Amino acid sequence: MLTPRTRLLYGVGGGIYAVKEAAYGIFILLFYTQVLGLSGFVTGFIIALSLVWDGISDPLIGGWSDRLRSRYGRRHPFMVYSTVPIAIGFIGLFSPPATVVASSSLLACWLLFWSLWVRTFITAFSIPHLALSAELTHDYHERSQLMSMRLGFMFLVTLFLPAAGFVFIFGAEPEVDGRFIAQSYPWYGLMSAAVAVMLAAVTIMGTREHMSQPNTEGEDYGLPRLQDYLTDVLQTLRNKTFRTLIAYDVAASIGWGCAATLNILVGTYVFEFSSDDMAIILAVPSLIAVLLVWLSIKPISARWQKPEIMRYALWALLFNSLWLLPLKLAGALPENDSPVILALNIINLTVLMFFFLLRITSAMSIVADISDQHELEQGGRREGGFFSVITFTNKVSSLVGPLYGGIVLDVIGLNQQDLPGNVAEPVLAGLMISVLLVVIPTLLIALFYAYKISFSREQVDAIQADLQYSKSGSIARH
Repeated sequence: MLTPRTRLLYGVGGGIYAVKEAAYGIFILLFYTQVLGLSGFVTGFIIALSLVWDGISDPLIGGWSDRLRSRYGRRHPFMVYSTVPIAIGFIGLFSPPATVVASSSLLACWLLFWSLWVRTFITAFSIPHLALSAELTHDYHERSQLMSMRLGFMFLVTLFLPAAGFVFIFGAEPEVDGRFIAQSYPWYGLMSAAVAVMLAAVTIMGTREHMSQPNTEGEDYGLPRLQDYLTDVLQTLRNKTFRTLIAYDVAASIGWGCAATLNILVGTYVFEFSSDDMAIILAVPSLIAVLLVWLSIKPISARWQKPEIMRYALWALLFNSLWLLPLKLAGALPENDSPVILALNIINLTVLMFFFLLRITSAMSIVADISDQHELEQGGRREGGFFSVITFTNKVSSLVGPLYGGIVLDVIGLNQQDLPGNVAEPVLAGLMISVLLVVIPTLLIALFYAYKISFSREQVDAIQADLQYSKSGSIARH
């Protein structure tokens, strides 16, 4: 059994991925389009293009870490050597020089280069860190607890980091909206870099006693062959449950990616939240939701199977999407200056985050169980392969978000010169409708596949027993 300290220090590492998600989910589209003047379509296309590479690099890093042999284990070398490049990437991403900003072509190239840089090194840290979870514990319930800790920190950092930015950077001048001041963004990049380094140091030092398969003889850091990568991917896809899980996650990720991209614009233009208000609706719901998940994941896991939790969470997310924006479109909500609007957004976002965390915690925990099934049936540990493939499909699906968001900006006619409070009603209506048009269908598709997933606690226990028997027999023969 893992100690609470180990679960906590492992979970902190989830924040590294979240620093990147905060940057791209909250600020990059706004910064490069509304502040620097880059076309919405071009910005969305570049972000989508970098996401394609991000997804491709996942199985490459996952397969490499599965085969790595070193005295420091298979996962920790990647985590250590990627930390400083991650910090450099965030600084570059938010600090284009004036000569670059003056040219749309150069600005597009700048965004592409640093997006590829940041995503590559985030992958080099996050995939090995994620794969480490399957090695820390084999317990059915404990895996969900461990994953909930990692995802909890992901959510906290994803939302608290930009919330801190809204208060201390973009809201530093009370009479000026810092979100539309270019000079504010390099400070946010520096803050992101500092947070990434701090979180990486904590999780690396905190999990160093759990290095996976340290090898002091015959160390091998070399890249595997392309054929090995392809073999790993094909082996994972032979598992029927895993294929169904991929289809489910593709649909859910498309919906989440599009909503996350547009929600910051909805808050800014539709509800006309100030920087301080945005900090509140990002920080408060995330804190409540994460604490509730941490407190409830153990009894929830004891009461329901992981596939059941996924299905219930999806139904809750679907119903939660059907009230706030539709009421706003119908004119049934108070004016934006009413405190009720802030309260309703907090409630909506808290419900969204709680059930989203439950959904993805259960799904990722099932991936760890599937990796055990693979070891029993095929032989060899391939946690990195399974997690990298599911992460690959997740990222490729999520690229629809920024691409969709960029197209929406151009289609509805939200221009760089438009400030909150001065946007035409048809434009605001188009923004809200564009969210509903993508979220509702994708959740329904995700539900369709979620009902096809069956991977019970009894199956996992049987797999674990067979693995233990196989390993004990192997030891006895030697």
